[in-house]
Amino acid sequence: MSPSREINESLTPQDLSGQVAVVTGSSRGVGAAIALKLAAAGADVLVHGFTSQTAAEGVVQQVQQLGRKSIFVKADLAETNCYEQFVESAWQWQQGVNIWVNNAGADVLTGQRANDTFQEKLQRLWQVDVQGTIGLSRLAGKRMQAAKAASPAVILNIGWDQALWGMAGDSGEMFAAIKGAIMAFSRSLAQSLAPQVRVNCLAPGWIKTAWGEQASDSWQERAVREALLERWGTPQDVAAAARFLVSPSAAFITGQVIPVNGGFRYGD
Repeated sequence: MSPSREINESLTPQDLSGQVAVVTGSSRGVGAAIALKLAAAGADVLVHGFTSQTAAEGVVQQVQQLGRKSIFVKADLAETNCYEQFVESAWQWQQGVNIWVNNAGADVLTGQRANDTFQEKLQRLWQVDVQGTIGLSRLAGKRMQAAKAASPAVILNIGWDQALWGMAGDSGEMFAAIKGAIMAFSRSLAQSLAPQVRVNCLAPGWIKTAWGEQASDSWQERAVREALLERWGTPQDVAAAARFLVSPSAAFITGQVIPVNGGFRYGD
């Protein structure tokens, strides 16, 4: 019996005790929810952010209140020259990483970038979402693969459900291209890193984060109408799916893009 299988069988289905997780973009929203969900399952969590350091430090405190270890690492993922140091810092913290979640994404819909041009927004999304996910996944994945550790190793990326069929408008065009790239990359990386490292991608639908909270009535109605469950998704919905996919319960799942959208209502 392999060491990884022995460990898997010694854990309860979604127990992450003894695991070390990195969650990028975890100062708020979906990332914060994932960090706290993994900590509640027993993982120590490295919290990452760039523009929201105070919020990130608050997430660190919440993880620690759950009885888990946590630190905050600041890094601008738009700068490719920070990737090596960020990954090195993550590995040095607890002498290894079992779970790497690439959640960080540029906010171009609210805040100071909301008034940028289409090209400026697209460039920022490409730098943070695509280059960040690819660069960090490749570096972390190589370390995980080379370690051949007894502990299971998992990379989880974040896509978008409507990248599969498209959505009209500037935002739809941008996010379909950006998140579609991440989803395609995730499938290929799973093949590159198998069998030592599992790689999957979540594709959230209408999730009520900062933009959803201030969205117009028409968008509010659309989000509810397009879900078979007739409601917005929450960051906790995505976090619950993330916890499952990085856990021993998902030990035979890799190379998949899994929607978290309440069941998209086709044709409406």
